[in-house]
Amino acid sequence: MDAINLALVTLSLALALALRPWRLLAGGALLSPLLASLVITPWLWALPWLQRMPIQLQLSGACLIGLALGWPLAVPVFCLIALTVGLLAPVSWAQQLDMALWLGIVPATLSFGLGMALRRWVWKNLFVYILGRAFLGTALCMFVSGALAQWTGHRLAATVDPDLAMVARWLIAWGDAFMTGMMAAICVAFKPHWLATWSDRLYVAPPRQPS
Repeated sequence: MDAINLALVTLSLALALALRPWRLLAGGALLSPLLASLVITPWLWALPWLQRMPIQLQLSGACLIGLALGWPLAVPVFCLIALTVGLLAPVSWAQQLDMALWLGIVPATLSFGLGMALRRWVWKNLFVYILGRAFLGTALCMFVSGALAQWTGHRLAATVDPDLAMVARWLIAWGDAFMTGMMAAICVAFKPHWLATWSDRLYVAPPRQPS
């Protein structure tokens, strides 16, 4: 399984770098969310090794990072975050690889696909972006990612029943959803340039011309 995880992470990273994500940093608009992701997220990912609880509470932040940086830039950031976790907590290389894939790349990729579907088949609207993509979409993507991770052998804790773990993943997904929805709404209102996936032209209806 480690070989499969390594192959998936390598493939995703190669594809992301082929899209030259550093171009998104031109002008410096995304520098603040990039630095915030690298400073804050490693602590969220390392939390299960920094506390002792029956069920590991581990927020991801992947969907929020994907909204802020865009998929091509988010993928290498997830890899850097996973490497940083190794400096904060006693995790193995396999666990870092596991986190990069299941806490970062997979939910962000699902969120990207959902966002494209909403833009294609649903109204391009402010509330669709915040409620549909950032809030409900995050809950769905995080739960699906967690379910796939559990199906492939990634468990929350060795002593937790798999059915209970699935319930825990569903509840934890809503924690990510509230965080992502709240931050997306704040950024849309005050710092829209911090969201690479936001566009006034797409999501804000132009004013009506007087007749």
